[in-house]
Amino acid sequence: MTKTTQERKQNAKFTGEGITMDYAPGGALQRKTLWVLATATVLGGLGVGASLSVGALLLAEVSGNDAISGLASAVFNAGAAVAGIPLARLAAKRGRRSALVTGSVVAMLGALIAIYSTVLGWWWLLAIGLGMLGVASAVQLLSRFTATDLAVPEKRARDLSLVVWAITVGAVVGPNLVGPGAVVGNAIGVTPLAGVFVFALFAQVLAAAVNLFGLRPDPLLTARKIAAAARDRAEAPTTGELAAVGARQLTGDRRARILTIVVIAIAQAIMVGLMAMTPLHLMHHEGTPEIVGVTLSLHIAGMYALSPVFGSLASRFGRIPIVVVGLLVLLASIVLAFVAGPSHLLIQVALTLLGLGWSAVTVAGAALLTELTPEAERPRWQGRSDATMSAAGAIAGALSGVIFAIGDFSFLALACGALLALGAVASIQLGVHTKRAVAAAAPNVGGSR
Repeated sequence: MTKTTQERKQNAKFTGEGITMDYAPGGALQRKTLWVLATATVLGGLGVGASLSVGALLLAEVSGNDAISGLASAVFNAGAAVAGIPLARLAAKRGRRSALVTGSVVAMLGALIAIYSTVLGWWWLLAIGLGMLGVASAVQLLSRFTATDLAVPEKRARDLSLVVWAITVGAVVGPNLVGPGAVVGNAIGVTPLAGVFVFALFAQVLAAAVNLFGLRPDPLLTARKIAAAARDRAEAPTTGELAAVGARQLTGDRRARILTIVVIAIAQAIMVGLMAMTPLHLMHHEGTPEIVGVTLSLHIAGMYALSPVFGSLASRFGRIPIVVVGLLVLLASIVLAFVAGPSHLLIQVALTLLGLGWSAVTVAGAALLTELTPEAERPRWQGRSDATMSAAGAIAGALSGVIFAIGDFSFLALACGALLALGAVASIQLGVHTKRAVAAAAPNVGGSR
């Protein structure tokens, strides 16, 4: 007979960093963790949003060469990609808190370097600073996985999506700090555009402080203690828990994990590729800065605002079905982008759908990857996923300009369609592979009852 929830609470006492507390899956500690992560993500997102909004403009101003401005997005995403695996290894060794705080400190130093580079007039030093600031994006990605450490299986996707949703605040508010940043820049005697990095600097300091003092005990280290205690009691998961997870029986399947990472990376590449060239396409067709701003705001809203909805749907209907829904939404976005031509309205609808499709794939995909991976290996595979995702975005951002220059926005959409076809093949293989493995594991599940 399985233990009741109350019995689990009574038997699950753990001591971490001098603090003793009762823990139940999805209980008080998990709720506290989500609040801390959401708060830190909002603060960190302010730095990310502000940096991206002026990086390209500032590179062009400092270097005196508009062509160099394209490096801003590339080095920012490259910084996130390079940091993904080291931060994951640090999390595996010393806990999530150490990794998150370290990432925020690196981003903070990047903001300092960015400010100082404008005083010296060294564009290459500014590029280094922007790359270090990109680590803040890696911290955001790591935060969403941190939300799953102490989550109950049936709420794992929802909890992850709540942290993703917190990115919305920084993404929306950040670009609006350019004006106040110019005032700060003039006040401290630096290039007005560089003033926005002062906000990024303090945002990263606050984010680091929130995680440092709030994530106690560490979610990952606590989850490991809980798992060890369960193994000591030889306590197997119930049939209901297995059903809620869906694909948890596949935790030894390396191929399924790789396919999941591929699908997530393809969604990221499509999103970045189309989004990067949208402002230029709009301006080529009588667009205005205001129209570009509204279009990007709709896109950002699609990326983050409905992430809790996709998290809840993934918890209710399964991870893979929501990944498929996301790919279908991306297909609709690509088709609209292909036929849009000079229509601002169609471009805006396409970019909104682009954000929604990306959100569905990444939220459900991240939850699936967590469940496909043995607990001891999760930080390492999550780091690989984040690094691959960021690298895909960096490559897509660089290539999108070349493809757009060769053809036009429709040609770029066609290229994204070819990439989506690869994602569809990978998702079909993932679904078939998962279904067969679950069927093979079914007798064992029944025997464990």
